[in-house]
Amino acid sequence: MKDMIWSVVVALLLAFAFQTAAYATYHIPSESMVPTLEVGDRLTVNKYAYGYSRHSLPLDMSLPESVMQGRILAREPKRGDIVVFVHPHRSDRMIKRLIGLPGDRIAVDNGQVILNGKPLQRKLVDTYRFREFEGPTVAVNRYTESLPSGRSYPTLEYANRMRHASMHEIQIPPKHYFMMGDNRDNSNDSRFGDMGLVPAENLVGRADAVLYSFYECTPEPGIHCAKRRFATKLK
Repeated sequence: MKDMIWSVVVALLLAFAFQTAAYATYHIPSESMVPTLEVGDRLTVNKYAYGYSRHSLPLDMSLPESVMQGRILAREPKRGDIVVFVHPHRSDRMIKRLIGLPGDRIAVDNGQVILNGKPLQRKLVDTYRFREFEGPTVAVNRYTESLPSGRSYPTLEYANRMRHASMHEIQIPPKHYFMMGDNRDNSNDSRFGDMGLVPAENLVGRADAVLYSFYECTPEPGIHCAKRRFATKLK
């Protein structure tokens, strides 16, 4: 009996250590990253990609700021990474795409991102029709946006909303990052004071893959219905 208890304790400690130091999972609760991620996707999050902070504990737990500050074994994230982080003003876990690094100048002009004085290349792909989560069917513009490194990803813009279309230029201070959702007009991100720039110590990890998905979509004529994914690497 003692051996069994000891084995269970060791297994729990190993699982705790693994989720602290290596990988965690994250559930997508909103549409801010559509079409890259769908509500119901479960992701694997690489926690050692950027080093460790007080937010690196499993089960969405964080150490008090008085106990730990900064990052251990810190590594710089890359533009275009899909990042899980703790909201700067709340305890919520968020997921967005990293667009701006420390020292960058960034602005948004009529939906187009201006990075260090140069517009990011983007190409209109098509009209993307889909049913919002627990909402109506919408038709939006789907673009392919490309970073200076050549890394590309899809973005959506609602032609009839455009409430997030423009932002005056700012310069990102040291140890902070500028995040945006791929679903540009349905994302509360670094463009707005409610969230703003994300401090380096708030990074939890890099989302590497869709582990599995509980996303549900009923096929309808003329409506895009994303497929469920399993063990699918993210771009």
